[in-house]
Amino acid sequence: MTDEVVLRRAVAADALAVADVYLRSFDAALPTVVRPHTDDEVREYIRDVVVPSRETWVAEAGGGIVGLMVLNRELLSQLYLAPEWRGRGIGDRFVALAKERSPGGLTLWTFQVNKPAHRFYERHGFAAVEFTDGSGNEEREPDVRYVWRP
Repeated sequence: MTDEVVLRRAVAADALAVADVYLRSFDAALPTVVRPHTDDEVREYIRDVVVPSRETWVAEAGGGIVGLMVLNRELLSQLYLAPEWRGRGIGDRFVALAKERSPGGLTLWTFQVNKPAHRFYERHGFAAVEFTDGSGNEEREPDVRYVWRP
């Protein structure tokens, strides 16, 4: 797995692979968080909503999708890597791209139990600005809002 990693905009044909990365990454990184949707519902949502109507980026290596990032202006709504591709700088590249695409600042949410994500985003200059009890998200999992300002 020393393949060159290319970041590019997702196309419709990527949807199934994007969903696979999301599902595998979520399950590996957040084993205690209950997903409110079935795998098939997640696949449909990514195919029908995320890829066609959101600014969806993928990391491609070895002929396959190994990561994804979704932006909605200043909201970084998803950043997931295939578990075997973590720690290779892809997340760093995605955050740099997000900052380039939204130079006025970014905001994102992550679950409070996801301490590796906290360390990752804080290393990239994000600050925790709000903690919730989870009543506002589908998972009903306590979360934290991070903000980056240049």
